[in-house]
Amino acid sequence: MGSNLKHIRHLYARAGFGLRFEDLRQVEGLSVKQAVDLLLAQADRVDDASIIAGNINYKDFLMANEGTKKMFLQEQRQQEKALNIDWVNKMSTSNAQLRERMTLFWHNHFACRTQNAWYAQQLNNIQRKHALGNFKTLLLEVSKSPAMLQFLNNQQNQKNHPNENFARELMELFTIGRENYTESDVKESARAFTGWGFTKDGEFKARPALHDAGNKTFLSQTGNFAGEDIINILLDKKETARFICNKLYKNFVNETPSAVHVNAMADVFYSSKYEIKPLLTYLFNADWFYEEKNIGNLIKSPVEFIVGLNRQFYITYQNPDVVLQFERALGQVLFYPPNVAGWPGGRNWIDSSSLMYRLKIPSTVLNGGVIDFSGKVDPEDEAFIATTRKQKEAVTTKVQATVDWDRFTANIPAKASPLAIAQTILNTGLSAGLTNLINKSTDTKAMVIELVSTPEYQLC
Repeated sequence: MGSNLKHIRHLYARAGFGLRFEDLRQVEGLSVKQAVDLLLAQADRVDDASIIAGNINYKDFLMANEGTKKMFLQEQRQQEKALNIDWVNKMSTSNAQLRERMTLFWHNHFACRTQNAWYAQQLNNIQRKHALGNFKTLLLEVSKSPAMLQFLNNQQNQKNHPNENFARELMELFTIGRENYTESDVKESARAFTGWGFTKDGEFKARPALHDAGNKTFLSQTGNFAGEDIINILLDKKETARFICNKLYKNFVNETPSAVHVNAMADVFYSSKYEIKPLLTYLFNADWFYEEKNIGNLIKSPVEFIVGLNRQFYITYQNPDVVLQFERALGQVLFYPPNVAGWPGGRNWIDSSSLMYRLKIPSTVLNGGVIDFSGKVDPEDEAFIATTRKQKEAVTTKVQATVDWDRFTANIPAKASPLAIAQTILNTGLSAGLTNLINKSTDTKAMVIELVSTPEYQLC
Protein backbone atom coordinates (compact mmCIF):
# COMPACT_ATOMS: atom_id res chain seq x y z
CA MET A 1 0.00 0.00 0.00
CA GLY A 2 1.43 3.36 -1.02
CA SER A 3 1.92 6.05 1.60
CA ASN A 4 -0.91 8.16 0.15
CA LEU A 5 -3.41 5.33 0.53
CA LYS A 6 -1.98 4.46 3.94
CA HIS A 7 -2.59 8.05 5.05
CA ILE A 8 -6.12 8.07 3.67
CA ARG A 9 -6.83 4.82 5.52
CA HIS A 10 -5.55 6.52 8.69
CA LEU A 11 -7.75 9.54 7.97
CA TYR A 12 -10.87 7.38 7.63
CA ALA A 13 -9.99 5.46 10.81
CA ARG A 14 -9.95 8.71 12.79
CA ALA A 15 -12.32 11.08 11.01
CA GLY A 16 -14.82 8.28 10.35
CA PHE A 17 -15.35 4.69 11.37
CA GLY A 18 -12.82 3.04 9.09
CA LEU A 19 -12.13 2.74 5.38
CA ARG A 20 -14.47 0.35 3.56
CA PHE A 21 -13.61 -1.12 0.18
CA GLU A 22 -16.55 0.91 -1.11
CA ASP A 23 -14.81 4.06 0.17
CA LEU A 24 -11.52 2.87 -1.27
CA ARG A 25 -12.94 2.93 -4.79
CA GLN A 26 -13.95 6.55 -4.22
CA VAL A 27 -10.68 7.85 -2.78
CA GLU A 28 -7.87 5.75 -4.26
CA GLY A 29 -7.07 8.40 -6.89
CA LEU A 30 -7.30 11.33 -4.48
CA SER A 31 -4.64 13.20 -2.57
CA VAL A 32 -4.97 13.32 1.21
CA LYS A 33 -6.19 16.92 1.00
CA GLN A 34 -8.85 15.92 -1.53
CA ALA A 35 -9.94 13.06 0.74
CA VAL A 36 -10.24 15.50 3.67
CA ASP A 37 -12.31 17.84 1.48
CA LEU A 38 -14.56 14.92 0.49
CA LEU A 39 -15.18 13.92 4.13
CA LEU A 40 -15.95 17.54 5.04
CA ALA A 41 -18.32 17.94 2.09
CA GLN A 42 -20.16 14.73 2.98
CA ALA A 43 -20.44 15.99 6.56
CA ASP A 44 -22.54 18.95 5.39
CA ARG A 45 -25.59 16.69 5.53
CA VAL A 46 -27.40 16.83 8.88
CA ASP A 47 -29.73 13.91 9.46
CA ASP A 48 -31.57 14.57 12.73
CA ALA A 49 -32.75 11.80 15.01
CA SER A 50 -36.56 11.68 15.04
CA ILE A 51 -37.36 8.21 16.37
CA ILE A 52 -38.93 9.66 19.56
CA ALA A 53 -42.13 11.32 18.39
CA GLY A 54 -42.99 13.39 21.47
CA ASN A 55 -42.43 14.20 25.09
CA ILE A 56 -44.03 12.12 27.84
CA ASN A 57 -44.44 14.01 31.08
CA TYR A 58 -43.29 11.36 33.49
CA LYS A 59 -44.32 13.39 36.53
CA ASP A 60 -47.95 12.73 35.60
CA PHE A 61 -47.28 8.99 35.49
CA LEU A 62 -45.47 8.93 38.80
CA MET A 63 -48.69 10.15 40.38
CA ALA A 64 -50.71 7.39 38.71
CA ASN A 65 -51.54 3.89 40.00
CA GLU A 66 -48.99 1.03 40.02
CA GLY A 67 -50.24 -0.53 36.77
CA THR A 68 -49.94 2.74 34.87
CA LYS A 69 -46.51 3.40 36.37
CA LYS A 70 -45.31 -0.01 35.24
CA MET A 71 -46.58 0.57 31.70
CA PHE A 72 -44.91 3.95 31.62
CA LEU A 73 -41.57 2.63 32.84
CA GLN A 74 -41.66 -0.10 30.16
CA GLU A 75 -42.44 2.52 27.52
CA GLN A 76 -39.61 4.66 28.83
CA ARG A 77 -37.17 1.75 28.52
CA GLN A 78 -38.35 1.03 24.99
CA GLN A 79 -37.79 4.66 24.00
CA GLU A 80 -34.27 4.63 25.44
CA LYS A 81 -33.47 1.47 23.47
CA ALA A 82 -35.04 2.82 20.28
CA LEU A 83 -33.01 6.03 20.47
CA ASN A 84 -29.79 4.12 21.08
CA ILE A 85 -30.33 1.69 18.20
CA ASP A 86 -31.43 4.49 15.87
CA TRP A 87 -28.14 6.32 16.42
CA VAL A 88 -26.05 3.19 15.94
CA ASN A 89 -27.89 2.61 12.64
CA LYS A 90 -27.28 6.20 11.61
CA MET A 91 -23.54 5.94 12.34
CA SER A 92 -23.41 2.57 10.58
CA THR A 93 -24.96 3.76 7.33
CA SER A 94 -24.50 7.53 6.99
CA ASN A 95 -22.20 9.04 4.38
CA ALA A 96 -21.77 11.99 6.77
CA GLN A 97 -19.46 9.89 8.92
CA LEU A 98 -17.31 12.82 10.07
CA ARG A 99 -20.44 14.58 11.42
CA GLU A 100 -21.52 11.43 13.25
CA ARG A 101 -17.97 10.91 14.53
CA MET A 102 -17.91 14.46 15.91
CA THR A 103 -21.40 14.03 17.36
CA LEU A 104 -20.00 11.04 19.22
CA PHE A 105 -17.09 13.18 20.45
CA TRP A 106 -19.43 15.91 21.76
CA HIS A 107 -21.71 13.22 23.24
CA ASN A 108 -18.81 12.28 25.51
CA HIS A 109 -17.54 15.84 26.05
CA PHE A 110 -20.99 17.00 27.19
CA ALA A 111 -21.74 13.74 28.95
CA CYS A 112 -25.32 13.72 30.18
CA ARG A 113 -27.87 11.23 31.43
CA THR A 114 -31.62 11.65 31.35
CA GLN A 115 -34.49 9.21 31.68
CA ASN A 116 -36.47 11.33 29.24
CA ALA A 117 -35.71 10.00 25.75
CA TRP A 118 -37.25 13.09 24.12
CA TYR A 119 -34.76 15.33 25.94
CA ALA A 120 -31.91 12.94 25.13
CA GLN A 121 -32.84 13.05 21.44
CA GLN A 122 -33.06 16.84 21.57
CA LEU A 123 -29.53 17.07 23.03
CA ASN A 124 -28.21 14.55 20.51
CA ASN A 125 -29.60 16.66 17.67
CA ILE A 126 -28.00 19.81 19.11
CA GLN A 127 -24.64 18.04 19.16
CA ARG A 128 -25.18 16.74 15.62
CA LYS A 129 -26.34 20.12 14.23
CA HIS A 130 -23.30 21.97 15.61
CA ALA A 131 -20.82 19.09 15.43
CA LEU A 132 -18.71 21.02 12.88
CA GLY A 133 -20.19 24.44 13.54
CA ASN A 134 -19.36 27.02 16.19
CA PHE A 135 -18.37 25.84 19.66
CA LYS A 136 -19.92 28.84 21.41
CA THR A 137 -23.29 28.15 19.78
CA LEU A 138 -22.98 24.47 20.63
CA LEU A 139 -22.06 25.24 24.26
CA LEU A 140 -24.93 27.70 24.69
CA GLU A 141 -27.53 25.33 23.23
CA VAL A 142 -26.26 22.39 25.26
CA SER A 143 -26.31 24.52 28.42
CA LYS A 144 -29.92 25.54 27.77
CA SER A 145 -31.16 22.06 26.84
CA PRO A 146 -33.63 20.42 29.25
CA ALA A 147 -31.43 17.31 29.44
CA MET A 148 -28.39 19.24 30.72
CA LEU A 149 -30.41 21.67 32.85
CA GLN A 150 -31.98 18.66 34.56
CA PHE A 151 -28.81 16.54 34.80
CA LEU A 152 -26.70 19.25 36.43
CA ASN A 153 -29.53 20.66 38.55
CA ASN A 154 -29.63 24.10 36.97
CA GLN A 155 -33.43 23.88 36.92
CA GLN A 156 -33.18 24.17 40.73
CA ASN A 157 -30.64 27.02 40.64
CA GLN A 158 -32.39 30.01 42.24
CA LYS A 159 -31.19 33.32 43.62
CA ASN A 160 -31.84 32.42 47.25
CA HIS A 161 -30.57 28.86 46.85
CA PRO A 162 -27.83 28.84 44.19
CA ASN A 163 -26.81 25.40 42.94
CA GLU A 164 -23.16 25.25 41.84
CA ASN A 165 -23.27 21.93 40.02
CA PHE A 166 -23.60 23.23 36.44
CA ALA A 167 -21.22 26.18 36.95
CA ARG A 168 -18.51 23.87 38.31
CA GLU A 169 -18.76 21.34 35.44
CA LEU A 170 -18.99 24.13 32.88
CA MET A 171 -15.50 25.23 33.86
CA GLU A 172 -13.89 21.95 34.87
CA LEU A 173 -15.16 19.74 32.02
CA PHE A 174 -16.74 21.83 29.27
CA THR A 175 -14.43 24.84 28.83
CA ILE A 176 -11.40 26.06 30.71
CA GLY A 177 -10.27 23.07 32.76
CA ARG A 178 -9.02 22.73 36.32
CA GLU A 179 -6.51 25.15 37.84
CA ASN A 180 -7.79 28.02 35.72
CA TYR A 181 -10.51 29.20 38.11
CA THR A 182 -11.14 29.50 41.85
CA GLU A 183 -13.87 28.29 44.16
CA SER A 184 -15.09 31.88 44.29
CA ASP A 185 -15.48 31.87 40.48
CA VAL A 186 -17.70 28.78 40.79
CA LYS A 187 -19.93 30.44 43.39
CA GLU A 188 -20.17 33.73 41.51
CA SER A 189 -20.90 32.13 38.14
CA ALA A 190 -23.57 29.89 39.68
CA ARG A 191 -25.40 33.09 40.63
CA ALA A 192 -25.30 34.18 36.99
CA PHE A 193 -27.10 31.01 35.89
CA THR A 194 -29.90 31.32 38.44
CA GLY A 195 -33.34 31.27 36.87
CA TRP A 196 -32.39 29.09 33.90
CA GLY A 197 -35.04 26.43 33.36
CA PHE A 198 -37.32 24.82 30.81
CA THR A 199 -41.00 24.42 30.13
CA LYS A 200 -42.93 21.12 30.11
CA ASP A 201 -42.64 21.26 26.29
CA GLY A 202 -38.85 21.17 26.54
CA GLU A 203 -38.25 24.83 25.68
CA PHE A 204 -35.62 26.88 27.48
CA LYS A 205 -37.05 29.53 29.75
CA ALA A 206 -35.28 32.33 31.63
CA ARG A 207 -37.17 33.01 34.86
CA PRO A 208 -36.37 36.61 35.95
CA ALA A 209 -38.06 36.20 39.33
CA LEU A 210 -35.55 33.46 40.21
CA HIS A 211 -32.48 35.23 38.80
CA ASP A 212 -29.88 36.93 40.99
CA ALA A 213 -29.53 40.36 39.37
CA GLY A 214 -26.74 41.59 41.65
CA ASN A 215 -23.13 42.20 40.62
CA LYS A 216 -20.81 39.19 40.39
CA THR A 217 -17.03 39.05 40.23
CA PHE A 218 -15.88 36.33 37.88
CA LEU A 219 -12.34 35.71 36.60
CA SER A 220 -11.36 39.23 37.75
CA GLN A 221 -14.27 40.94 36.00
CA THR A 222 -17.24 42.49 37.80
CA GLY A 223 -20.72 43.15 36.46
CA ASN A 224 -24.36 42.18 36.54
CA PHE A 225 -23.56 39.00 34.63
CA ALA A 226 -26.09 36.56 33.22
CA GLY A 227 -25.21 33.01 32.14
CA GLU A 228 -24.41 34.10 28.58
CA ASP A 229 -21.88 36.64 29.92
CA ILE A 230 -20.11 33.92 31.90
CA ILE A 231 -19.80 31.78 28.77
CA ASN A 232 -18.44 34.78 26.82
CA ILE A 233 -15.81 35.45 29.48
CA LEU A 234 -14.77 31.79 29.49
CA LEU A 235 -14.40 31.76 25.69
CA ASP A 236 -12.33 34.94 25.80
CA LYS A 237 -9.73 32.92 27.69
CA LYS A 238 -7.40 31.10 25.34
CA GLU A 239 -7.14 28.34 27.95
CA THR A 240 -10.59 27.22 26.76
CA ALA A 241 -9.37 26.77 23.17
CA ARG A 242 -6.35 24.89 24.48
CA PHE A 243 -8.47 22.67 26.73
CA ILE A 244 -10.81 21.65 23.90
CA CYS A 245 -7.91 21.09 21.47
CA ASN A 246 -6.06 18.96 24.00
CA LYS A 247 -9.13 16.74 24.29
CA LEU A 248 -9.53 16.57 20.50
CA TYR A 249 -5.85 15.69 20.12
CA LYS A 250 -6.14 12.81 22.58
CA ASN A 251 -9.25 11.57 20.80
CA PHE A 252 -8.05 11.89 17.20
CA VAL A 253 -4.25 11.85 17.27
CA ASN A 254 -2.45 10.41 20.27
CA GLU A 255 -3.24 9.81 23.93
CA THR A 256 0.00 11.61 24.79
CA PRO A 257 -0.54 15.21 23.69
CA SER A 258 2.17 17.24 22.03
CA ALA A 259 2.14 20.74 23.53
CA VAL A 260 3.44 22.21 20.27
CA HIS A 261 0.68 20.63 18.16
CA VAL A 262 -2.08 21.36 20.68
CA ASN A 263 -1.00 25.02 20.84
CA ALA A 264 -1.01 25.20 17.04
CA MET A 265 -4.56 23.79 17.02
CA ALA A 266 -5.61 26.25 19.74
CA ASP A 267 -4.26 29.16 17.64
CA VAL A 268 -6.50 28.10 14.74
CA PHE A 269 -9.52 27.52 16.99
CA TYR A 270 -9.18 30.77 18.95
CA SER A 271 -8.45 32.99 15.93
CA SER A 272 -11.50 31.59 14.10
CA LYS A 273 -13.68 32.44 17.11
CA TYR A 274 -14.20 28.78 17.95
CA GLU A 275 -15.29 27.57 14.51
CA ILE A 276 -14.88 23.79 14.54
CA LYS A 277 -14.66 23.08 10.81
CA PRO A 278 -11.47 25.14 10.19
CA LEU A 279 -9.90 23.43 13.20
CA LEU A 280 -10.66 19.96 11.82
CA THR A 281 -9.46 21.01 8.36
CA TYR A 282 -6.15 22.09 9.92
CA LEU A 283 -5.89 18.93 12.02
CA PHE A 284 -6.54 16.45 9.22
CA ASN A 285 -4.16 18.24 6.83
CA ALA A 286 -1.29 18.55 9.32
CA ASP A 287 1.81 16.52 8.44
CA TRP A 288 2.21 15.42 12.05
CA PHE A 289 -1.28 13.85 12.00
CA TYR A 290 0.16 11.22 9.62
CA GLU A 291 3.43 10.56 11.47
CA GLU A 292 4.12 6.86 12.02
CA LYS A 293 3.83 7.17 15.81
CA ASN A 294 0.25 8.45 15.42
CA ILE A 295 -0.99 5.62 13.18
CA GLY A 296 -2.75 2.55 14.62
CA ASN A 297 -1.98 3.68 18.18
CA LEU A 298 -5.48 4.33 19.59
CA ILE A 299 -7.89 1.74 20.98
CA LYS A 300 -11.28 1.89 19.28
CA SER A 301 -14.07 2.83 21.63
CA PRO A 302 -16.77 0.14 21.86
CA VAL A 303 -19.11 2.19 19.67
CA GLU A 304 -16.38 2.82 17.07
CA PHE A 305 -15.66 -0.92 17.11
CA ILE A 306 -19.34 -1.93 16.66
CA VAL A 307 -20.11 0.73 14.06
CA GLY A 308 -16.91 0.02 12.11
CA LEU A 309 -17.84 -3.64 11.91
CA ASN A 310 -21.40 -2.80 10.83
CA ARG A 311 -20.20 -0.42 8.12
CA GLN A 312 -17.50 -2.66 6.68
CA PHE A 313 -19.78 -5.71 6.38
CA TYR A 314 -23.20 -4.04 5.91
CA ILE A 315 -24.60 -5.85 8.95
CA THR A 316 -28.27 -5.73 9.90
CA TYR A 317 -29.64 -7.26 13.10
CA GLN A 318 -32.95 -9.10 13.24
CA ASN A 319 -32.88 -8.49 16.98
CA PRO A 320 -31.44 -4.97 17.43
CA ASP A 321 -31.28 -5.46 21.21
CA VAL A 322 -28.13 -7.46 20.52
CA VAL A 323 -26.37 -4.18 19.77
CA LEU A 324 -27.26 -2.96 23.25
CA GLN A 325 -25.84 -6.12 24.74
CA PHE A 326 -22.62 -5.52 22.82
CA GLU A 327 -22.45 -1.99 24.24
CA ARG A 328 -22.97 -3.24 27.80
CA ALA A 329 -20.47 -6.06 27.43
CA LEU A 330 -17.85 -3.66 26.06
CA GLY A 331 -18.54 -0.82 28.50
CA GLN A 332 -20.10 1.99 26.48
CA VAL A 333 -23.88 2.32 26.43
CA LEU A 334 -24.86 5.37 24.39
CA PHE A 335 -26.81 8.02 26.31
CA TYR A 336 -25.65 6.39 29.56
CA PRO A 337 -22.14 7.71 30.41
CA PRO A 338 -20.70 6.65 33.77
CA ASN A 339 -20.79 10.26 35.07
CA VAL A 340 -20.55 13.87 33.88
CA ALA A 341 -16.86 13.39 33.01
CA GLY A 342 -17.85 10.83 30.36
CA TRP A 343 -16.04 7.64 29.44
CA PRO A 344 -12.31 7.95 30.21
CA GLY A 345 -11.37 6.08 27.01
CA GLY A 346 -7.91 4.94 25.96
CA ARG A 347 -6.59 1.87 27.77
CA ASN A 348 -9.62 2.02 30.07
CA TRP A 349 -11.66 0.48 27.25
CA ILE A 350 -9.88 -2.82 27.71
CA ASP A 351 -10.00 -5.34 30.54
CA SER A 352 -9.85 -9.12 30.46
CA SER A 353 -13.63 -9.44 30.08
CA SER A 354 -14.13 -6.77 27.39
CA LEU A 355 -11.11 -7.99 25.43
CA MET A 356 -12.60 -11.47 25.30
CA TYR A 357 -15.84 -10.05 23.89
CA ARG A 358 -13.98 -7.82 21.44
CA LEU A 359 -12.16 -10.82 20.00
CA LYS A 360 -15.28 -12.99 19.94
CA ILE A 361 -17.97 -10.61 18.67
CA PRO A 362 -16.73 -10.25 15.05
CA SER A 363 -16.58 -13.98 14.33
CA THR A 364 -19.91 -14.53 16.11
CA VAL A 365 -21.64 -11.79 14.13
CA LEU A 366 -20.11 -12.71 10.79
CA ASN A 367 -21.01 -16.38 11.28
CA GLY A 368 -24.47 -15.76 12.79
CA GLY A 369 -23.46 -17.58 15.96
CA VAL A 370 -24.44 -17.55 19.60
CA ILE A 371 -22.73 -15.42 22.23
CA ASP A 372 -22.88 -15.75 26.01
CA PHE A 373 -23.42 -12.51 27.84
CA SER A 374 -23.40 -14.05 31.34
CA GLY A 375 -22.91 -11.42 33.99
CA LYS A 376 -23.39 -8.54 31.58
CA VAL A 377 -27.14 -8.07 31.73
CA ASP A 378 -28.26 -4.53 32.46
CA PRO A 379 -29.48 -4.39 36.10
CA GLU A 380 -32.75 -2.77 35.04
CA ASP A 381 -33.29 -5.48 32.45
CA GLU A 382 -32.43 -8.13 34.99
CA ALA A 383 -35.45 -7.26 37.12
CA PHE A 384 -37.69 -7.34 34.08
CA ILE A 385 -36.16 -10.59 32.88
CA ALA A 386 -36.66 -12.20 36.28
CA THR A 387 -40.34 -11.41 36.19
CA THR A 388 -40.75 -12.90 32.73
CA ARG A 389 -38.56 -15.95 33.48
CA LYS A 390 -36.46 -15.53 30.36
CA GLN A 391 -33.10 -15.06 31.97
CA LYS A 392 -31.47 -17.94 30.13
CA GLU A 393 -32.45 -16.57 26.74
CA ALA A 394 -31.35 -13.07 27.73
CA VAL A 395 -27.76 -13.95 28.58
CA THR A 396 -27.17 -16.48 25.83
CA THR A 397 -28.11 -14.72 22.68
CA LYS A 398 -28.26 -15.86 19.09
CA VAL A 399 -26.95 -12.85 17.28
CA GLN A 400 -29.29 -13.15 14.25
CA ALA A 401 -27.25 -10.82 12.08
CA THR A 402 -27.33 -10.61 8.31
CA VAL A 403 -24.03 -9.83 6.63
CA ASP A 404 -24.08 -8.62 3.04
CA TRP A 405 -21.07 -10.63 1.88
CA ASP A 406 -21.96 -10.06 -1.78
CA ARG A 407 -21.72 -6.29 -1.37
CA PHE A 408 -18.53 -6.61 0.67
CA THR A 409 -16.73 -8.82 -1.85
CA ALA A 410 -18.06 -6.93 -4.87
CA ASN A 411 -16.23 -3.80 -3.70
CA ILE A 412 -12.86 -5.52 -3.28
CA PRO A 413 -10.69 -4.55 -6.28
CA ALA A 414 -10.43 -7.51 -8.68
CA LYS A 415 -6.63 -7.71 -8.53
CA ALA A 416 -6.29 -7.06 -4.79
CA SER A 417 -3.91 -9.51 -3.14
CA PRO A 418 -4.73 -11.02 0.27
CA LEU A 419 -2.10 -8.70 1.78
CA ALA A 420 -3.75 -5.65 0.18
CA ILE A 421 -7.14 -6.75 1.53
CA ALA A 422 -5.67 -7.15 5.01
CA GLN A 423 -4.00 -3.75 4.87
CA THR A 424 -7.36 -2.10 4.13
CA ILE A 425 -9.10 -3.80 7.06
CA LEU A 426 -6.37 -3.34 9.68
CA ASN A 427 -4.95 0.03 10.68
CA THR A 428 -1.68 -1.32 11.98
CA GLY A 429 1.36 -2.83 10.33
CA LEU A 430 1.23 -6.57 9.69
CA SER A 431 3.30 -8.74 12.03
CA ALA A 432 5.19 -11.76 10.72
CA GLY A 433 2.57 -14.04 12.23
CA LEU A 434 -0.29 -12.21 10.57
CA THR A 435 1.54 -12.07 7.25
CA ASN A 436 2.10 -15.81 7.45
CA LEU A 437 -1.59 -16.39 8.21
CA ILE A 438 -2.62 -14.20 5.28
CA ASN A 439 -0.23 -15.87 2.85
CA LYS A 440 -1.55 -19.31 3.79
CA SER A 441 -5.17 -18.29 3.36
CA THR A 442 -7.10 -19.70 0.41
CA ASP A 443 -10.52 -18.31 1.32
CA THR A 444 -11.06 -14.54 1.48
CA LYS A 445 -14.10 -14.75 3.76
CA ALA A 446 -12.35 -17.01 6.28
CA MET A 447 -9.25 -14.79 6.20
CA VAL A 448 -11.28 -11.64 6.79
CA ILE A 449 -13.08 -13.19 9.79
CA GLU A 450 -9.71 -14.14 11.27
CA LEU A 451 -8.38 -10.62 10.72
CA VAL A 452 -11.28 -8.87 12.48
CA SER A 453 -10.88 -11.27 15.41
CA THR A 454 -7.29 -10.18 16.09
CA PRO A 455 -6.03 -7.73 18.72
CA GLU A 456 -4.78 -5.56 15.82
CA TYR A 457 -8.38 -4.94 14.71
CA GLN A 458 -9.03 -3.23 18.07
CA LEU A 459 -6.70 -0.39 17.05
CA CYS A 460 -7.31 2.58 14.80
